[in-house]
Amino acid sequence: MTTGVRTTIDDAAPAATGRTDAPCAGAGRAGAAGAGAGLAGYYDAPHTSAERLERIARMDRRSRTWADAPVLRVADYKPFQVLDGEGLRCSLYVSFCAFNCRGCYNKAAQKRNYGVEYTAELEERILQDLAGRHVAGLTLCGGEPMLNATNLLPLVRRVRAELPEKTVWSYTGYRWETLELIGGDRWELVKNLDVLIEGQFIAEERDESSLKPFCGSSNQRLIDVQASLAAGRVVEYEVTARF
Repeated sequence: MTTGVRTTIDDAAPAATGRTDAPCAGAGRAGAAGAGAGLAGYYDAPHTSAERLERIARMDRRSRTWADAPVLRVADYKPFQVLDGEGLRCSLYVSFCAFNCRGCYNKAAQKRNYGVEYTAELEERILQDLAGRHVAGLTLCGGEPMLNATNLLPLVRRVRAELPEKTVWSYTGYRWETLELIGGDRWELVKNLDVLIEGQFIAEERDESSLKPFCGSSNQRLIDVQASLAAGRVVEYEVTARF
């Protein structure tokens, strides 16, 4: 949604978002051996090698130092679709992601300068589209929304203030625990969401028989943000309506 400069990227350049028709960013809870220092207990990736998990863990550690993007750029805006969350939704795809997930389906949006600059005119169009009676809400995709958090917060706050009945979802390659640790505008953006679909996309864990709705790989979590904040622990979201 906060884009920006990354520290060393010897693992390559940016990565993913998420939809059900192709891989989205993803890395959730834990469990495979060799998962990388400090991340034991956060990966549920039984089909992924220890070497790959260490690389994924390394990107998670690096992600804590990546800077916000100074300018919000938009890879695409897709109103009135059903691929990026519950109900009929408007999806804003932001540019730039540094996770570089293997198999990312939206590789073009990894680039920092991809797409067009976000404008006040686009914001008004988004609000107007969201006001439609049959529209459930807004989904932030990417690229990486959390690397655009500072610039996305005004839009999300407007949705909350002007259209409080609409839901706001976001994809991210970050883990919930990492975002809470980082704090700042990224955590503030999380606190303004209804649902967070979190974690790096892991291609080896894309098993169609076990995918949660709207996830790209089975290690990802759909998190009920407001319930999690109230409970002080992660509460997973149960999808009740799909087209």
